[in-house]
Amino acid sequence: MQDIAINYWALAVAALIRLVVAALWFSPFAFVESWRKVVDIDEKTMNAAMPRSIALDVVGSLIMAFVLVHAVVYAGAATLGQGAAVGFFNWLGFIAVVQLSETMHEDRPLRFFAINTGYNFIALILMGALLAVWR
Repeated sequence: MQDIAINYWALAVAALIRLVVAALWFSPFAFVESWRKVVDIDEKTMNAAMPRSIALDVVGSLIMAFVLVHAVVYAGAATLGQGAAVGFFNWLGFIAVVQLSETMHEDRPLRFFAINTGYNFIALILMGALLAVWR
C-alpha cells in the first residue's frame, strides 16, 4: 500500500459532513418518523439508544473518511466531480449493495433501503468531493 499524505483537517470535516447530513436526514422535518415506523421503534427506545449510536457514528464517520481519502488518492481524483464520483462508487459498491441485500433478506420495504442509504449517498458524494480538492 502506498503512503499518502493525509490532511487530517479535511478528514475531520469530511466526517463532520456525514454527521451533519445524518442529523438533518433523521430530523423531525425529514425522515425520522418514516424511519421509526419502518423499523417499528418507539421514540423513548430510540432516544435511549441515541448517545451510544452517536458515539459509534462519530467513530464510523472518521473511519469512513479515512478509507475514502485513500480511495480518492488511489483513483487520482483531483476535482469536485472526480471526488464526487469516487464517493458515489464507494456508496454503490459498499453501502447500497449491502443494505439492499439486508433489506431484501429481512423482507423490509424499499422505503427502508431508501431512508437508510439516502443519507450515505449524499454524504459520500460530498465527502469525496471535499477530499479530492482539499489536500
